[in-house]
Amino acid sequence: MAKPDGKRKHRKGPSLEVILLYAFLIVLAILFVLPIFYLFMGSFKAESELFRTPFKWLPDKFRLDNFVNMFSSIPFFKYLKNTMIIVICNIVGSLLSCSLVAYGFSRLRWPGRDKVFILVLITMILPYQVTLVPLFLMFTKMKWIGTFLPLTVTCFFGNPFFIFLLRQFFTGIPQDISEAARIDGAGEFTIFSKLVIPMAKPALTTVAIFAFIRSWNDFLGPLVFLGKDELYTLSLAASMLKSNLDPNWSMLLALGAVMILPVLILFFVMQKYFIQGIAMSGIKG
Repeated sequence: MAKPDGKRKHRKGPSLEVILLYAFLIVLAILFVLPIFYLFMGSFKAESELFRTPFKWLPDKFRLDNFVNMFSSIPFFKYLKNTMIIVICNIVGSLLSCSLVAYGFSRLRWPGRDKVFILVLITMILPYQVTLVPLFLMFTKMKWIGTFLPLTVTCFFGNPFFIFLLRQFFTGIPQDISEAARIDGAGEFTIFSKLVIPMAKPALTTVAIFAFIRSWNDFLGPLVFLGKDELYTLSLAASMLKSNLDPNWSMLLALGAVMILPVLILFFVMQKYFIQGIAMSGIKG
């Protein structure tokens, strides 16, 4: 038997660059978390505590008055129902339309495919505000203003970013799988629904999360197209609580805490699929 030479192998510790990187990331994470922490703590404070000096992060006493007053000041559950109608339609419409279009751009060969895809990407350059006036005039002629249709039907016509995200993911799926299915007699829709879609769950989950956040936080669209108090969403409820003469900051913080909570829960529950969908789509930091 070989005798040990008595020398111990010391495990090399993390380098200075790694330590500095982690320190920077921790500081950056704290800077992002602090506003959310202040939002939740402020929702339990009396309004006099919000502007008190010296500043205190924690309330003197955790109060539920702000939430009670917020629920009594606005028809919260009615606005929540309106918001969920728009959110669900956006998620379903985005998943259906964008997955079909992305499949055509990634798995099918047809003349001018890449050029048309470039045109789709170019539309991402246009900000939403540029197309807002033409859309309003078009929806006015269609008599859609004052309904949910401008905010729900349009999502069934695709979103350039979602199409790009899914197209990148579909491109990474081996073509041999589709070719083997075609040899067995499967049609394109069967290949799409039975093979590609089950393999694309991370990317579809990512699209669903983005669609949820986009429609849940949308303020300008409901403000322009809805036009009726009974159709208002939760994002518009903040404008009802905020008065120019006497803005009720405590109730606004309570409403903000209620609105941000579903987003945080959704992200933490779906974090695994979200990160996997981004990484496997080729969009890496």
